[in-house]
Amino acid sequence: MDTRVSDTLQVVIPLFPKFTALDGVGPYEVLQRVPSIDVTFIGHRRGEVRSENAMLGIIVDGTFDEFPEPDIIVFPGGVGTRPLEHDDQVLEWVRHAHATTRLTTSVCTGSLVLGAAGLLEGLTATTHWSCYAELEAHGAVATPTRVVEHLDQRIITAAGVSSGIDMALRLVEILVDRTAAQAAQLMIEFDPQPPFDCGSLAKSDHVIVTRVIEYAQSRQWWSVSLQRDSLQRDSLQRDSLQRDSLQRDSLQRDAAKPLSPATTSPMASI
Repeated sequence: MDTRVSDTLQVVIPLFPKFTALDGVGPYEVLQRVPSIDVTFIGHRRGEVRSENAMLGIIVDGTFDEFPEPDIIVFPGGVGTRPLEHDDQVLEWVRHAHATTRLTTSVCTGSLVLGAAGLLEGLTATTHWSCYAELEAHGAVATPTRVVEHLDQRIITAAGVSSGIDMALRLVEILVDRTAAQAAQLMIEFDPQPPFDCGSLAKSDHVIVTRVIEYAQSRQWWSVSLQRDSLQRDSLQRDSLQRDSLQRDSLQRDAAKPLSPATTSPMASI
């Protein structure tokens, strides 16, 4: 599917009470760098909407009714997505808008809204690592992949929070070209070199996961239905499964390499 265009593209980022700021602001910072892309924050009504911890407010400049057929949807996440899963106005807007979008996308738990609208049935999709079960309740197949594309269905989902930047760069590549995406990346100096290598569940131990749960509960970031014990158990189980998968992939890659006289199979000592 050729989604490249020369005309100005209209991108909308829906906002709602208790949204996660970086889910929307990250893609915004990438997309607004490109002259052929206009970005508008929309919502139920015009005015200020505050993030999940109420420390940040962003102005909604348009309503769902005023933007019925945008070119691109970037639906952010946050604990505030849970009421939207049952919000008929939002779900109908998503369905109607998706019929004519070039791409419908989500970041973090924004995919729960796409799922509730029926867009992800039977598709692989992603969200924040703590919410896979909620995503699968809408008929999607959850995956830890950072950005999941179904270009034939014009749907892209991104994992938790910061992955929206990765997805937005990919959007620019799809909609404009590779150089445009690279230029946007350089403009925001997106060259991550974090001091710790624990940005995914597969790279984190139970001590880190426990601290995440404590912090999240203290801020009420996650749904009240997510109980501490079940979340921690599920997280550690997924951690173990993902570590096993990474180890298997590594072993398979090593096994596929031709062995020199000084090289032994990684399975030789087992």
